[in-house]
Amino acid sequence: MGAAAPRVFVSHLAGVAVFDPNGDPVGRVRDLVAMLGLSGRPPRILGLVVEVVSRRRIFLPMTRVTGVESGQVITTGVVNMRRFEQRPTETLVLGELLDRRVTLVESGEEATVLDVAVAQLPARRDWEIDKVFVRRGKAPALRGRWPGGGRRSGEALTVEWSAVTGFSLEEQGQGAENLLATFEQLRPADLANVLHHLSAKRRAEVAAALDDDRLADVLEELPDDDQVEILGKLQEERAADVLEAMDPDDAADLLSELPEEDKERLLALMRPREAADVRRLLSYEERTAGGLMTTEPIVLLPDATVADALARVRNRDLSPALAAQVYVCRAPDETPTGKYLGIVHFQRLLRDPPFTLVSSLVDSDLRPLPPDTALPEVTSYLAAYNMVAAPVVDAGGSLLGAVTVDDVLDHLLPDDWRERELHGAVVPDLPEVADGR
Repeated sequence: MGAAAPRVFVSHLAGVAVFDPNGDPVGRVRDLVAMLGLSGRPPRILGLVVEVVSRRRIFLPMTRVTGVESGQVITTGVVNMRRFEQRPTETLVLGELLDRRVTLVESGEEATVLDVAVAQLPARRDWEIDKVFVRRGKAPALRGRWPGGGRRSGEALTVEWSAVTGFSLEEQGQGAENLLATFEQLRPADLANVLHHLSAKRRAEVAAALDDDRLADVLEELPDDDQVEILGKLQEERAADVLEAMDPDDAADLLSELPEEDKERLLALMRPREAADVRRLLSYEERTAGGLMTTEPIVLLPDATVADALARVRNRDLSPALAAQVYVCRAPDETPTGKYLGIVHFQRLLRDPPFTLVSSLVDSDLRPLPPDTALPEVTSYLAAYNMVAAPVVDAGGSLLGAVTVDDVLDHLLPDDWRERELHGAVVPDLPEVADGR
């Protein structure tokens, strides 16, 4: 590492791209692996946890890192693609050190770790943690210094590693604010990957720190076992709030994994309207159109205009599949609706004037699906008509919901596909490569 950049704070490394000597991308940094010593010496950084294109997490020894500069990491040599497995003597810097409560040796005060800095030792490729950025006191994190710059509770300061103790102690109730700040821009699927690879203790702490909407989005991307584990560690009222924030079909899938008593207790805590949608989905067989559908498609009344439709389509919370078309129905316009009239595709909305009534643009040639339509028939329907979503209508002609292609794919893939995806594609074990661990 050059003299102009003697150290790097680890929060600045989260998500940084890793390149080989030819400039080809290897992956992105997701964590650093350290070995905490008992002698009080600064911990040695063993390597980086790098997420490669297949979403597999691999270990990159620090001896292979030739540069950390301009927001990128340069590596050399052969990269071992074996999946990273944390050893008992190893500590994940981002996942386990940030937000820890430690003690300042000089004053005996408690402090919270906001960040740590790593530095390369002179004339070597070895790296170590040499600085710790902490905030004094037990109070919630405060911004900036106290007036006058006094050394009071809430002050943030950078100290030597040897100036703090407590990293090796088991801690209950560790916060997650600073860890989450390093991954703030991640998509839900990528943040789910981060959670999946944390310990069960840290996973619960991070989940507790996420707001309901963000946690709901992340839960939808996790394997069933992780979903059940996280939900089970939330207070029941909070668990019900998170279920309400999830898409109804995903909430129904999660609740179906729980014992009947737990499922009913959580449904009773949910708002009646959201609970009714989920109960309706739970009443259908899992691998049918009714069991796959979402109950929240875009529904418009016949007198709505193209401008009204486009305003609804612009909702950033909608998935691309749900935003691809709107469903025109007679009142009421919440599922189950009044009589289903047909769909209007997004492209058609772009071709007509804003004042045009959607009822004049309805495509009524496509037959809707009954709720008991089996999964293979749903798949064939989407493929035959090049659709990304299909209406589900009951025998009385009311729209119940819509099946989207992503819901169909979830059930066509192997049951453990999320687990496989979070670990990356299966590749043969490679010959053991010395990694310095």
